[in-house]
Amino acid sequence: MRTQGSPDELERRRRLAVGRVSQGYDCVEVAEFLGVHPASVRKWWNAHQQAGDAALVAKPATGRPPKLTPLQEAEVLCWLGESPKSFGFATELWTAKRFAQLIEHEWGVHFHPQYVSAWLADRNVTAQKPQRRARERDNEAIRRWRIYKWPRIQNVRVTWVLIWFLSTKAGYS
Repeated sequence: MRTQGSPDELERRRRLAVGRVSQGYDCVEVAEFLGVHPASVRKWWNAHQQAGDAALVAKPATGRPPKLTPLQEAEVLCWLGESPKSFGFATELWTAKRFAQLIEHEWGVHFHPQYVSAWLADRNVTAQKPQRRARERDNEAIRRWRIYKWPRIQNVRVTWVLIWFLSTKAGYS
C-alpha cells in the first residue's frame, strides 16, 4: 500500500532515508523512524546506489484523469444555488440523477448517479430535502395561537393536574 502524502513529501522522506543510511544508520532503524517497512528503505538505498539522486525524484501520481475540468466542477457546484426548475426539472429537489443528466447534457460526460452522490459528498455537499409546508399555512395565525391560546391551555392542564393530585390519597398524606 502506498504511503500517504504528496509526491514532494514522499520524495523528502526517501531522501532522508538515503541520507540516514549513508550516515551509517541501520535500515531497520531508519524504517522505524520513518514508519515504513525496512524493505522500502533498502529499495530506496539500492535505487540511489544505481541511479543516484534521480532515483529519488517525485513521480507524478498515476490514475485516471478527471472527466471534468476544475472550472466545470465549480460550475456544477454553483448549480446548487439555483433552482432545479430553472434547468427544466419538474420539482425543486436536486437529486444525483438530475446532476448526472445535467452534466451529460452540458458536456457530454456520463456519470452514474451513485458516483455523482459520492463526488458531491467528497465536496461536503450532503443530501437535503426541503421542509414540507402546507400552502394554506398562516404563520400569523400560528403566532397568535401560541401567544394567546396555548398559555390558557397550559393553565387549564395545570389546574386539572392539581385537582387530581389533591383528590387522591397522595394529596392528603
